[in-house]
Amino acid sequence: MNIGKSLNIGPATMVAAAFIGPGTVVTANLAGAQFGYALLWALLFAIVASIILQEMSARLGIVTGQGLGENIRETFRQPLARILAIALVVSAIVVGNAAYQSGNIAGASLGLDALVSATGHYQLSFRPWPLIIAAVACALLWRGEYRIIEGALVSLVILMSLAFLATLAITRPDLPALFKGLLIPSIPSGAALTVIALIGTTVVPYNLFLHSSSVGKKWRGPEHLPQARRDIYFSIPLGGLISIAIVATAASAFFAKQIALSGAADIARSLQPLFGHSAQYFLGIGLFAAGISSALTAPLAAAYALSGILGMKPELKSTGFRLVWLTILITGTLVATLEFRPVRLIWFAQVANGLLLPIVTGFLLWEMNSARLGQFRNSRVQNLLGLLVLLATLTLGGRSLMSAFGWL
Repeated sequence: MNIGKSLNIGPATMVAAAFIGPGTVVTANLAGAQFGYALLWALLFAIVASIILQEMSARLGIVTGQGLGENIRETFRQPLARILAIALVVSAIVVGNAAYQSGNIAGASLGLDALVSATGHYQLSFRPWPLIIAAVACALLWRGEYRIIEGALVSLVILMSLAFLATLAITRPDLPALFKGLLIPSIPSGAALTVIALIGTTVVPYNLFLHSSSVGKKWRGPEHLPQARRDIYFSIPLGGLISIAIVATAASAFFAKQIALSGAADIARSLQPLFGHSAQYFLGIGLFAAGISSALTAPLAAAYALSGILGMKPELKSTGFRLVWLTILITGTLVATLEFRPVRLIWFAQVANGLLLPIVTGFLLWEMNSARLGQFRNSRVQNLLGLLVLLATLTLGGRSLMSAFGWL
């Protein structure tokens, strides 16, 4: 039975699979360990903002039959403007994805490490996980079959959901504190950069390119907009729920007991004495699923973005498309094999994502008011919501930068 087909979900599940990667696991754990439940409101905002922007992205892809990259290329015909747009996409999306990919593969490896070490038979002198994970991702992407990739990602998101929600249940969070953190915004001292990191790890700029390009593989024509919206309303909140579960788990396991969280490995190891072997198994499965799902979507998003903006054929089996995602995958695998896995680097990547978000949001809003969309252009309400997201991210990003430079 095809789960994605029976629930009529798919492209938005890619978005959820992309933003629930090791970067999210690390950032959400740091947020919970350092600030408890206080920053959950930032995740709630990010979920709502993601729904707003991904709906626009899906509408753009379905109505025009083209991704965000291709639409930007058509809009900016003046040579200098086009060069600047191409430079933005290539540097921010493609080069950035190569860096994120190493964290994705390393995170999936960490999950396998946790599972194997939990069995008590961990004697490997060489860690083969990055190569195995890269081979699995390469095989799925090389097949070039959208339904196979979609089905794999739907399964991984469901697996992540079960793993992290089960871990949350084991940790028994403080429910009144959890709901207070969700509904009452506050920024404790030193938390400004973590707020923008939480937003940046959920509302991921490259997802706007990925969604607008991939949605046309499942649905064609404006008559399918209701199905695309149902897909978004199911998948994005589910992904957000996983992030909330990770923060709440860390708040219960680390913040409430004043245990320091110094590295990604501590996330799995520190839960074992507190909650038994079951938490380590659940978290290991969740980390593996998070890493391998993002290891699929990051190269795919880079290929869609670059193909669209450069006017190449954005087809899964085309040579240029394969060359882009293969370059991203190989680069990430090489770095992960060298065990270059600093937690702070992953965290700062999410901060950079959050700071980049207003720029890509501005591009999207511009395209959503294009005459090419006809009656499906943004309404006043949709523009207002988009502008509110843009202003909020600009404000939070500005505050984060000022905090980083000691101006607050």
